Amino acid sequence: MKMKDKIPFLLVIGGAMLWGTTGTAQTFAPETAHPVAVGAIRLAVGGITLLLLLLVFDRKGSSLRGFSSKQTLPAVISMACYQPLFFSAVTMTGVAVGTVTAIGSAPILAGILEVVVYRKKQTIRWGIATLLAVSGCILLFVNTGTVTVRPLGVLLAVGAGLSFAVYSLTSKQLMENRSALSVTAVIFTGSALLLAPLLFLFDMTWIMHWQGMAVSLHLGIAATSAAYLLFSLGLRGIHSSTAVTLSLAEPLTAAVLGVFLVGETLTAISWFGMIVLLSGMVVLTVGTQMEKSSEKEILLHSSE
Repeated sequence: MKMKDKIPFLLVIGGAMLWGTTGTAQTFAPETAHPVAVGAIRLAVGGITLLLLLLVFDRKGSSLRGFSSKQTLPAVISMACYQPLFFSAVTMTGVAVGTVTAIGSAPILAGILEVVVYRKKQTIRWGIATLLAVSGCILLFVNTGTVTVRPLGVLLAVGAGLSFAVYSLTSKQLMENRSALSVTAVIFTGSALLLAPLLFLFDMTWIMHWQGMAVSLHLGIAATSAAYLLFSLGLRGIHSSTAVTLSLAEPLTAAVLGVFLVGETLTAISWFGMIVLLSGMVVLTVGTQMEKSSEKEILLHSSE
């Protein structure tokens, strides 16, 4: 397998690993920082960073023109919806159920949307890899705190998973004739503007403390602008459903950081879950490339 064929997969996993730092970073935020407000600030800083970066490479702003509202609005709205839906779900039904439902449902929903909207036939390998990854995610969080299943909280978590799936599909469509940087800059700037009113509903004095400022910058620059840019660059070379399944590297990273930086402990079941989750990602990454290589060989032989 050539290294260039692995790059899209590695970019998506790299972006997901940066997302995985979000939970650990939030533990260092001041106690007065509301999770929804943190999510809004995260998008604001991320959107501004991406926009400034784009203007550095395109001073005339020509790459910002000509975006179709029909294609762009679903991506902007889905990303804006993800933050409050996810944080509200976690608040209502707990970290374990909220995280597993939101992150675990996203790859399944992305696969269904690809079939329904784009008529793409999913492979058995994708199904097996997704099953392994989602199962590993469930095992990873199965013993995390008290499990509280509230129907509304679960529904909000599924809404968060659907939002991420829609974002992945629509942003990939936008990148067919545009750069990943211009697409992510437009989406996140628009999403930040939609969530801006939330900043007036919460106490924002925490951001003036050095801890609040540091956490906001990390979440906005590393865990949002850099992470989603890497994800988008990788998304150009692989299917949306594959990218969303690989994004389960996020809870894997979060769990590892929780152990080594926050001092959390994992049970044997959770460690086994990490192995299962990782195996699903390996099956998807290596298996997809093997399928592509086989297809190329068949085409080559048939043309001879």
